[in-house]
Amino acid sequence: MTARREVQALAILMLTGALLAGCQARKSADAAETLAPVVVGPENISVAAKTTLLDGPSISGTLGAEREARVRAELGGSVLEVFAEPGQAVKAGQVLAQLEPQTAREQATFTEALVRSLQNDLRLQQRNLERDKRLAEAGALSARTVEADSLAVSQVEASLAEANARQVVARRALERSSVRAPFAGIVSDQMASVGDVVKDGTELFTIIDPSSLRLEAQVPADALARLKVGTPVQFTVSGFRDEPLTGRVTRIYPSVDPATRQVRILVTVPNPNKQLVVGLFAEGRVIVVSREAVTVPKGAVDPTGVRPMVSLVKGGVVRRQEVEVGLEDAATEQVEIRQGLAAGDTVLTGSVRGLPQGTPVRAQAPAERAASAPAS
Repeated sequence: MTARREVQALAILMLTGALLAGCQARKSADAAETLAPVVVGPENISVAAKTTLLDGPSISGTLGAEREARVRAELGGSVLEVFAEPGQAVKAGQVLAQLEPQTAREQATFTEALVRSLQNDLRLQQRNLERDKRLAEAGALSARTVEADSLAVSQVEASLAEANARQVVARRALERSSVRAPFAGIVSDQMASVGDVVKDGTELFTIIDPSSLRLEAQVPADALARLKVGTPVQFTVSGFRDEPLTGRVTRIYPSVDPATRQVRILVTVPNPNKQLVVGLFAEGRVIVVSREAVTVPKGAVDPTGVRPMVSLVKGGVVRRQEVEVGLEDAATEQVEIRQGLAAGDTVLTGSVRGLPQGTPVRAQAPAERAASAPAS
């Protein structure tokens, strides 16, 4: 009887302990259910998405003209007229200015008169030669006289050839008094004014072709292995618009700057609508890698542990998730997630990234955000 009572007492104790443990568990569960969630602002919430990641060395520089001509005077004289000014569009061969061709005109007039005189002299000498040949055949003149006539004709022919050459030079000099555009483009600078006295070689105008510009920049020497002619370049232009523009590498210089360890490259920038202008500052990067991947902001990844981790939000609760990261886009600060996340997953960024696992969270409502904003 005593043993039976002892068994009953032990059973009561065990049941009592189980009931107490159940109560404690329910209290803990109730406490978890009633724990207020952490309110997270929209700036600290991000959704993993498939985007295009870009990578490559950054570049910057000033846009210049792909085709540029410095038009110079080809003879000395006074500037009589100027027909073009900065900003004006000109056609190939269009007259930009007229110089006073006094010396060239005098030389052209002299050579023309000399050519006419020698032509008359040649005709006279040729008639004399023909006449003396007939007389020599009749025995009225010696062969020596015919030889002398032939020599005189040859001398006049040589003098006429020289005069013709001098006439061509004089006419070209006269034509060069009209300063012409070498190609169709825009006058970017004008250095000549009416009344100026210029010398041969004086710079008068600068003409550029705005349909194609170029950007000369530098990249680190260690980026050369990934560069080649034709590699695309994405950049923005200061004061123009935020939309990225695209050019291509057309030249890689064969030497490294010993001071900076940088290599110069030349980028051609199409400008079909002629909206870009010379002198604008451009900055961007050479696109050596481009691929589509699931990405999150760099601020969502915690790199301090053994493996990178993110704070994934599932069912309103924080869950610490290991991930494998890949390419990082320095311009957009997006990081490729190779494993651990899928497009559409929600992660925390910034200061709330370190919330403990199991913490309930909710997004801040617009009304709450408006109420918490400081009054202006």
